[in-house]
Amino acid sequence: MAQQPFNTDDIGVTDYHKFHMEFANEFDWLRQENLPNLRQNTADFKLAFGVWHHVEVGLDEQLLAISNEPAVFLPRTAFGYGDVDFSVKYNFLQEGKQWFRPAMAASLSIEFPTGDETKQLGSGLRDYTFNLVLQKTLTEKTQLHLNGGFVFAGNTLTGVVGVRTHGTVYTGGASVTRDFTQKLKVGLELTGALTSNFDLGRGQLQTQLGGNYQIGKKITFDFGLTTGFYASSPRVGPQIGVSHDF
Repeated sequence: MAQQPFNTDDIGVTDYHKFHMEFANEFDWLRQENLPNLRQNTADFKLAFGVWHHVEVGLDEQLLAISNEPAVFLPRTAFGYGDVDFSVKYNFLQEGKQWFRPAMAASLSIEFPTGDETKQLGSGLRDYTFNLVLQKTLTEKTQLHLNGGFVFAGNTLTGVVGVRTHGTVYTGGASVTRDFTQKLKVGLELTGALTSNFDLGRGQLQTQLGGNYQIGKKITFDFGLTTGFYASSPRVGPQIGVSHDF
């Protein structure tokens, strides 16, 4: 089962010498604080490869379309590629039977400012992000995922969604997922980001209800609906996508 559509990561990594691909499209209605930006469509492509057992490397790129009110300094619609992201993830601990022994993984990513900053397609900054993942089985069909990390240089922007502050940004998330059938998984998550000076007005807090359905042996259809709070989050955004192992 795929981790997508959840922003809260799980401990899964791509199998040794195998590829994993995810594609998703999210259409966000933005908050009033984002004016003159009105809406953002993000088509996100991710590719991961298992370089060793329990270790994967990944590539992440977006194609963005941002709709704006008429403004002197912005086009009515900005369209193009965003910032490209390279990552490595290591699942270094498997889950034990005791409640205090969760499975754990860690990831490190570097995002390069390849998007056009003048059109708000890129942040203009090189981002360095660390994330720690804990995963625990609550029941036979229910799992808890906890994330905690920080951006120690750069910011969390994807287009106009995310924390704009340049510097340390603390990130976190929690999700609970349940296998309702052998093919259908549904979950609820809460994710957020906060600047080092704890300014809630510049923070990000959003929740998502979503899941995925296995339509083939190695492919899932992914779906979700996000709603957010504070200026750095979208007001509402549906998402659909597919995940495929090969």
